Amino acid sequence: MKPYVILNAAMTLDGKIATKTGSSNISGEKDLKRVHELRREVDGIMVGINTVIADNPRLTVHKIDANPEDNPVRVVVDSKCRTPIAARITNKDAKTIIAGANDYKLDFIVSDRYANFTKRGIDFFFSGDKRVDLKDLMNYLYESGIKTLMLEGGSTLNFSMIKEGLIDEIRICVAPFVVGGKDSHTLFDGEGFDTMDEGVRLDLFDSFKLGDDLILQYKVLNK
Repeated sequence: MKPYVILNAAMTLDGKIATKTGSSNISGEKDLKRVHELRREVDGIMVGINTVIADNPRLTVHKIDANPEDNPVRVVVDSKCRTPIAARITNKDAKTIIAGANDYKLDFIVSDRYANFTKRGIDFFFSGDKRVDLKDLMNYLYESGIKTLMLEGGSTLNFSMIKEGLIDEIRICVAPFVVGGKDSHTLFDGEGFDTMDEGVRLDLFDSFKLGDDLILQYKVLNK
């Protein structure tokens, strides 16, 4: 069993979610409110460690009126357990789960960092060898009561999730500008598929304009 996973992201017309310098302020104000409404609806929200290091997000509901109990459980995919102890996702605003890989578990759990994390109430889940086993993680999250999960991953985690058939729905905000750059991050990076025939097929079930942005909502077909 796994949560129903919604990948939500904003990208430029040329498919970039961040420039080569890491700049990623793409969404307009109306789309930011839409994102936080979605955060309020789901049980959990998941990002990768690179997002935590680059953006230091709160991953809470704060762009709209909300109560503390509206905040989803925060999940960080962090194979090497590199999450900074001062990261905002370690605060008391919401529960946080950090998923690490087994090859790094022993050294980490005897460290002062681990003790400091647990004092803050952070939970840990370990699976896989050098990389987190995402299917195991999804099963753990479902058994932990997370039935709906919002994925706000970076391009590498996004591809890993869709390659494993773990994404059910994609909601994209397309902003009306381009940034280019061969080193800019696209919505899905990772190793990619070798042929077009291997690509994941989608079904567009809704689209609408939101301010200057275009919102596209897809169901993932061949999971």
